[in-house]
Amino acid sequence: MKKWIWLLLVLFVAVVVMGIGVFFHPKEETPVVATTRVEISQKLSKQVTIAPQVSADRLFAHIQKLNFKRFTDVERSRSRSYITSELKKLGWKPTLEKFSSGVNIFAERQGTDNTAGAILVAAHYDTVAISPGADDNASGVAVVLEVARLLGSRPTPRTLQLALFDKEEEGLLGSKAFVTNVTHLANLRGAIIMDMVGYACYTAGCQQYPPGLPVSPPSDKGDFLAAIGDAEHLPLLNAFQNSQLPPSPIKKGDVKMPALLKLAVPLKGWLTPDTLRSDHAPFWFQGVGAVLVTDTANLRTPHYHQASDTPKTIERSFFTGSAQIVVNATTVLLGDRTF
Repeated sequence: MKKWIWLLLVLFVAVVVMGIGVFFHPKEETPVVATTRVEISQKLSKQVTIAPQVSADRLFAHIQKLNFKRFTDVERSRSRSYITSELKKLGWKPTLEKFSSGVNIFAERQGTDNTAGAILVAAHYDTVAISPGADDNASGVAVVLEVARLLGSRPTPRTLQLALFDKEEEGLLGSKAFVTNVTHLANLRGAIIMDMVGYACYTAGCQQYPPGLPVSPPSDKGDFLAAIGDAEHLPLLNAFQNSQLPPSPIKKGDVKMPALLKLAVPLKGWLTPDTLRSDHAPFWFQGVGAVLVTDTANLRTPHYHQASDTPKTIERSFFTGSAQIVVNATTVLLGDRTF
């Protein structure tokens, strides 16, 4: 009988101890994580509000100046002349980097902290043979030049680098050549690559999605900008967390910001090949974080690789907002020393 009493007593103590453990379990862990996320959001938002505002007129002026086919050697040389001339006007010292079948353009502005690394902002400047490529990819080039104007003389801990890639349309040849140069990757903390950021559509069903995309479609309208990063470098993608929020307080003339779809792609995109179709992919394969910023190309626009890809098809408000998102995220990354 005493054995049963002792057994019941042991069981009772065990139950009490378990109850105490459950009652005093550190449930505050969840709120702590949530609080941390809120603090990060507030920090990013604060940084975003001090980002300089883009100029719609300047952005569209670049697209108009690049309103010609950029496929042949002569055409691409004309493109390079315009781009390098604009960079020099802004105080940059661009260099031409030749590779087997083309020429990349590279420039950098040193940061204030030599240990903070560099952030690259880039786009390709070539087109397919039949297209003047207003969206693909004069829109991306225009945003790089606007970043150069707004952030070129702005002191930041991190170094700002710019690249304009050649021969993207022939197999990402320019960006592949770029990443084979070890000096480009030695201090690089991440890249923002723009490929088509100027087209929007607002009718139901105008936006398509590739099969197997690991995200729920936000809309059947093409009214959002997409930021696609690799899951191994989430801090880089997270710089876009509040990048679509306008400055506060909102002033007359402020840019209207489009919605933003953030997508973290696992396994360097091997399971979703549609996410590997631009100049960010060579960076992923080298283990360098890169975010592709895009209007989703042929999944949205009927002018993809067509002669109809002209300045008049660019949606001004969407394009200007897309450029502002890139400037906002770049501003955050240039001041971030955490990765």
